[in-house]
Amino acid sequence: MAISYALNVTQVRLFISFVCLSCLCALIYAFAPFYPITQMLNWMVRMSSETETNVVSVERVVEYANTSSESQWVLASDARLPGGAAGGGGWEHSGALRLEGLSMRYRPGLPLVLNDVSIDVPAGSSVGIVGRTGAGKSSLFAALLRLVEVERRPAGARPAVAIDGVDVSQIGLHTLRRAISIIPQDPVLFNGSLRFNLDPLHKHGDGQLWVVLDKAGLGDHARGLPGRLDHQVAEGGKNFSQGEKQLVCLARALLRSSKLLLLDEATSSVDFETDSQIQATIRTEFADATVLTIAHRVDTIRDCDRILVLAEGKVVEYGAPATLVAKGGEYAKLIEAHEQGFDHVADAMLS
Repeated sequence: MAISYALNVTQVRLFISFVCLSCLCALIYAFAPFYPITQMLNWMVRMSSETETNVVSVERVVEYANTSSESQWVLASDARLPGGAAGGGGWEHSGALRLEGLSMRYRPGLPLVLNDVSIDVPAGSSVGIVGRTGAGKSSLFAALLRLVEVERRPAGARPAVAIDGVDVSQIGLHTLRRAISIIPQDPVLFNGSLRFNLDPLHKHGDGQLWVVLDKAGLGDHARGLPGRLDHQVAEGGKNFSQGEKQLVCLARALLRSSKLLLLDEATSSVDFETDSQIQATIRTEFADATVLTIAHRVDTIRDCDRILVLAEGKVVEYGAPATLVAKGGEYAKLIEAHEQGFDHVADAMLS
């Protein structure tokens, strides 16, 4: 028998409240001759409070039951991608990225967080993304990874997001996400060995793992750990410093060798020395990849090939840094504020 999940949270709360109230009234009527009415009222209030607390679990179940599922992880058509295989990377041969009229909202009825974003990123170039809080920087990465599906384009229009000419909305989620590497603002480590955190799918040998650890500047530290690659990482990486966790994420990205790398304020919580080390490694090891960087420090993006300035989900400026400075727009104001001593992008844009 099919089960319908059409009930909403309000209906569930009203139904449970009605049933509980009916039961309580019946109990009070049945036991009133034996217990003082004040004790019965106290018991009724306590049980009502407990029921209200426990109904939260029912609300969660109803919410998850009514939540739409993600798209399919792998499509049969993915195997026909140029140079690729279903569920894996390899089809992104150069990393060229094109956004055409990209619009996105987090839920139906909410305002757009990205509004008609259109840019062309040549393969192998680096783009620095700046904007105030709420400008849509991280939302842009969410759209690229299809963590949130973008607004549908009109029939016959070019795709909103295309990587190497492939419409990412027409491929499986695993096929897409395995072609992209990301170093997030908050580094993510899992319970398990250091080897598992670097290569969870066990696709690479120990030799390759040591190579990427050395390139990330973490090789000497890893060799000094008990068990080395088998050293157990505590929950959330508590036995690693913030900088070390960020370097593990960098080594993970190096191991994947993706043609498209996303940096979401990857060095915002590390010291200047670690920041410089990460930036130098990225410039060297990802010289042929397309790199999108959400900037935390102004110096992080000054040597990017292009700068994207966002405001309220819209493109304000996009072009070469020298060109934008010559225009005297928002990026020029950012550089001027930086020269006056504002190192962080957020502070410089508010100055």
